[in-house]
Amino acid sequence: MRFGWLACALFCALMINLPAWAADAVPAEIHAVSELWDGHTNADGSGVGWEVLRMVFEPAGFKVRHQTEPYTRSIGLVMRGKADVWLGSYEHEVGGAIYPKWKYDFDRIYALGLAQAPVPSNRSIGQYRLFWVRGYGFQDQLPNITTYREIERRDGVLEMLQNKRADFYIDAAEEIDMVLAAGPDKSAYRITQVAELPLFLGFSPNARGRELAALFDQRMAVLVRSGELKAIFAAWEKPYPFAAAPRP
Repeated sequence: MRFGWLACALFCALMINLPAWAADAVPAEIHAVSELWDGHTNADGSGVGWEVLRMVFEPAGFKVRHQTEPYTRSIGLVMRGKADVWLGSYEHEVGGAIYPKWKYDFDRIYALGLAQAPVPSNRSIGQYRLFWVRGYGFQDQLPNITTYREIERRDGVLEMLQNKRADFYIDAAEEIDMVLAAGPDKSAYRITQVAELPLFLGFSPNARGRELAALFDQRMAVLVRSGELKAIFAAWEKPYPFAAAPRP
């Protein structure tokens, strides 16, 4: 009888010390959302982003449930508490969201323009007429941006450049490759890297989000130190983002 009371007391103590959301079910589930980015967040759950998320959280007792949504909708779901985390955010991009200290990747940002256009740089990009997909917020990530517009879809990018309604389209390399693949002549255009931005997870603005962000930081410190994440980036032929700067 005394043993039974002791076991019960230990169980209750453990449950009290668990976060409220973790006491309901074992294993817990993390609901992650992201736009579809080829090789990063594929619809089937493969890709660097999804796989880093699983390597971080699943050994800690969480099952990652992935969902594909447009970027702005992904943010909205997380900020309303309908999902736990979205992928592909820039640091402190969304006010109120919970951001960990550790990045999980880099986003290499390129300018797509006509082949005869001037060659832009990180310093000069702000002097041109720019456009990008709505919600990406490059006006806050690139220096001295003055003239820009946002578009809903990428299917009219080449037409806008050809008609000189803008000077450069801004996006990541994979998305620009998809835009060029839809056109008749890739040689008519040039792409130039203008930035390299760290990518972060954005967690929901509540106690669960704060606890998940803290766990992410703890696990990333372990995984970067051990080098275990290198295999994911190597498998997808992506540059390893922690080679030069192993700390957050």
